[in-house]
Formats: sequence, structure tokens, C-alpha cells
Amino acid sequence: MKAPSDFTVMITPQQRDAALSWLSVLHDRPSIADQARFSRWLQADPAHAEAYAQAQVMWELSEEPAARLAQEDATALDALLKAMDAPAAFSTKRRALPRWSAALAMAACLVLMIGVGLGWQPQRWVDDFGADYVSASGQVRTVTLADQSQVTLDADSAIAVRFADGERHVQLRRGAAFFQVSHTGEPFVVDGGRGETRVLGTQFEVRLQPSGAQVTVLSGRVGVKAAADLPQQILTAGQRVSYDQTRTTAPATVDSENQLAWRQGWLNYYRTPLADVISDLSRYYPGRIVVLNDQLAAKRVSGSFPSKDPQAVLAALKSVVGFEQYQALGRVIVIR
Repeated sequence: MKAPSDFTVMITPQQRDAALSWLSVLHDRPSIADQARFSRWLQADPAHAEAYAQAQVMWELSEEPAARLAQEDATALDALLKAMDAPAAFSTKRRALPRWSAALAMAACLVLMIGVGLGWQPQRWVDDFGADYVSASGQVRTVTLADQSQVTLDADSAIAVRFADGERHVQLRRGAAFFQVSHTGEPFVVDGGRGETRVLGTQFEVRLQPSGAQVTVLSGRVGVKAAADLPQQILTAGQRVSYDQTRTTAPATVDSENQLAWRQGWLNYYRTPLADVISDLSRYYPGRIVVLNDQLAAKRVSGSFPSKDPQAVLAALKSVVGFEQYQALGRVIVIR
């Protein structure tokens, strides 16, 4: 397969959308009438052929992950609609959001994959629904809570805050956050990935993972529980644990200053799977970065990279790891 080349034909967003629509139609047993209409559309303008060719390339590159993402989006849509009809646990905010049909997930997901825009992200809507503080892609944001505690949100993160009944609760809904907690005498608890981190000290990070969360302590102490009925694991400065729904790992010693350098604009790794590096880097890229090779994703890399320039980081990784990279319309990068 050849990497997409630069085209001289100008393609409008409307033509791009039409090409995606035709691509979806032609992959779903088109009728003779559909085929005739497509032929007329294709011949009507050279830009139509170019738009369709680009859509075909990205379909071939991303058909399998697009199907997977579509299923995730359909699940997220269901959760979003339920959340819209139920009282929010951490906030009373109600936002006027469109009621999308889950049947649109595949087409919309493909639109997202080739970079038409970032408007269709149901999981992001679920995360942000009722959130009190949100950081955008590439934005590291520090906020001060009502008790004067400070929370630094990593790029593309969201939290909800609830101070009530003698306890201070923060729910990490997406991404990662670093906490500097003020001592008021009231418990301070961070909920994330169905577990909780209860503050016994001052400075720590909670980072969501696919099946739970990871907690890193910079100073002081925290108590981590994978679930309410499971034992608490005590962490001190320079320690890290991960937890899922059933267990918490034993504390591991880490260079916490080095691991938390994202607050100063650096991403540091030591023998880390490429998939995890790309996942972090995606927070700083205004689109999506997709790895289509499982063996490649499992390769381990080490290095220190500036988070403000994702393209430069990818170039460095490409020179070390070796992979093919495709970019479409400036909004999606495919690695294989």
C-alpha cells in the first residue's frame, strides 16, 4: 500500500463529507440505483474522485479500528443518554446535547478517523457531562478549588468536584490530574476507575487507565483502594501503584519527579510500550493517533520528549523504532 501523497486538487469539506457518505453506502450492498448515482457524482468533478480516493485509503488503513471505535462510541452514547436522564452524582449541570442514534456510530467514527473534525466523540461527552473543570488537547491547566487545594489537569482531562457532608470528593472523569491538597481537617478523596485515593499527605497524581487507575506520590502519603470493600494500600513519597476492579498492585519505587514532568512540558519514559507512549502523546495532538500493528505497539522505548510538539516526538520515535506513518487531512495519524 502506498502512503497518501500530496494532492493539487482542492477538496471542500462538503465534498469530503459526500465521499464518506458514498464510501459507507458502497460498503453496504448498494443498489443499482445507488451505483448509478455514485457514478454520476464521481464524474461530476475531479475533486470528487480525489476525495473518494483519500477516503478509500483511510478505510483500508482503519476499517478494523473504526469498527472497534464505533462500538465504543455506541456504548458511550447509551451511557450519555442515560446520564442526561438521571441526576448527576457530582454536579447539577444539565447541558443541551443532541440525541444521536447509535446506528450513526460507524459512519461518524470513520468521519472522525480521517480527521473531518472532533465534534463526534460520545465518550468525551460522557466524561465532560457534569464535569466542573476540563482541559483541552495540548493544554495543561491548574485550577484552585474552594478549599484552596490546587489541581493540575494533564492535557485532555476532566474532573468533577463535590464538597459536602464533611468530605471533599473529586472525581477524575478523564485523563490525569496532580493534586496539592490543603489541610482543612476534612477528608479529601479522589475517585477514579471505580477505586479511590484518600489523602493522608499532600502531593500526588491519579491517572486513569483502561481497567482502573495509577497513583504516583510526590510527597506525603495516600491510601489507595481498588474498591470500597477491598483493603487500603498506603503509599509514601516516590511510590506508585496501579489498581483495577479487583486488586491493587504492590507499591513500586519510582522517580516521581521524573514521572510527573508533564507538568513542566516533558514526557519521560523508560522501557515503556509504544502504545502507552502514543496514548499519552495523543492528549497533546488535536486529532487522533492510531497504531494498527500490535507487535509494534508492544515495543518498548525510552526517552524524554517535549509534549508541546507531538509531530517532532513521532519523528524521533520513527527514527528509533521504525514504522510507517500516514497523515490524512491534518487530523489523524496512522502508524503501522
